[in-house]
This record gives sequence, structure tokens and C-alpha cells, in this order.
Amino acid sequence: MKKDENCMGVQVNAHVGECESEPITNPITTPAGETILKVPVTLAELTVRTNLVAKIHFSDPVLEIKDIKKRIKIVQCRLLLPGISEFDPAGPFQPRTLSLFIKGFVRKNIQYATPCPGSTDESVVSEIRSLTVDVPFECVTKINSEDFLTPPQLPFNNTRKEFDFFRAQELGHGYPEKDQLLSSDLSQFHQVSTQFYNEIPFCELLRSDIVEWDEAIDRKPLPGIAPFEEGIFHHVEEKMFLEFRIKVLQKQQVRVIALPTPPGF
Repeated sequence: MKKDENCMGVQVNAHVGECESEPITNPITTPAGETILKVPVTLAELTVRTNLVAKIHFSDPVLEIKDIKKRIKIVQCRLLLPGISEFDPAGPFQPRTLSLFIKGFVRKNIQYATPCPGSTDESVVSEIRSLTVDVPFECVTKINSEDFLTPPQLPFNNTRKEFDFFRAQELGHGYPEKDQLLSSDLSQFHQVSTQFYNEIPFCELLRSDIVEWDEAIDRKPLPGIAPFEEGIFHHVEEKMFLEFRIKVLQKQQVRVIALPTPPGF
């Protein structure tokens, strides 16, 4: 038998050798005393609620829905922060009411039975298929200043400032020789710019709860020989109540006290 050159041979070894290890008793740590860390800080934890209505089309005739697996996915969670001056006397941690924009979708995998030939007046032959759809949603919610566990660090505004140099120029024909044009030089451009690379807040999804109502809107009797109560449909209208919990975070510098190394380490 000729070996297929396009196939790749893989040798699998079921034996797993034992590796030796030993604990490190004197890890390198930060010296004891006051230390500044840059870590994600929890700004707020929110329970968000919204309502969705969608119509779903099935290309196959549906006898009945067997199961629906749902998963919420957030694609955008943006806390809008107003910019402030670097020299604002109130500092970057100012209590304010801010807006949180959320965008995502509910992924639904619908398992359903579709009829096959061979039904009788006492039974229906069917096969199981599935349809995966994304139901989008988008909303905005307010976070009051008193609801923040830690105030967000507001971003500093970028600055751009122009400056010029004085220049005396000849006036040219038609003006006295002693007279000069006293102004800046239009052939040159001078600017000082400052950019701040601020930390943007981000979100984590903690849990979600979905209550839904799915109803066929075009159900009709199953054609041919079949039990009288059986029917098929192609369109479903669903109503969903969506509730999910999110955590809003931002990387900030935090002042902590590092403990001394215990004796024996």
C-alpha cells in the first residue's frame, strides 16, 4: 500500500515522566515600608437591566423547540470621563455623575425538531437541528457620584500652544527706506504640544440572568397525514428581560504598606 505523502505522521507517547520540584523559601520581595503599586481598582459594581424584542426566522419548518442555550457577550463597556487641566486645583479624583455606555448581544443556540417524511396519524418523524443567532442590545446607564466605590481618575487634557518670533522686514518699493515692517514671520510656525496617556476604565462581566418568552407567530397544521394537534412554524417572536452584573475598573496607583519578611524566610 502506497503511503500518502500529504499525510503527517504523529508519534504519541502515553508515558509521562515524573518531574522533581522544590519550594523556594526565600523569594525576592519588596522591601518593607510604604510602597506604591499600579493595580486595577474597582470603581463600581452595577446590576444592569434592559428589555429586548426580536423576531427569529427558521429556514426549516419547526415542529417544536427542544432547548435554547443562551450566553451574553459584551463588546463595548465605556465609561465617559470628562477631561481636566493638569493644574486643576481639585485634582484628578473629583466626584461626578458619569455615563456608562454598554453594547453587546445575546448568543442563542436554538435546538429544534423539523418533520421528516414517514409521519402517520399517530406519530411524527422528525430530526433535531440547531440555529445560532445573535440578538443585539445597546443601552446607557448613569453612575451617580455617591455610587462609586472609588472615584475614577479623570484624564488630563492635551495642550497645544503656539509662539512666534519678532522680525523686522523691509517694506519694499513705495515705502521710505527707514520704515520697516515690524511683525512675526509668517513663513515659520512654532508650537509646544503636550500629550497625556491616561488610563481608560474597563469592565468585567460577573453574572447574567435572562427571562424570555418565545412564541410562534405563523403556526399552521402539519400538512399530510399527522396527528391533528401537530403543527409547524417558521417565525418566532421573543421577548427577553436581561439582567447582568458588571464591575467597572481602572488602573490606578495605590499606596500600600509592605510588611517585613517573616523570620526564617
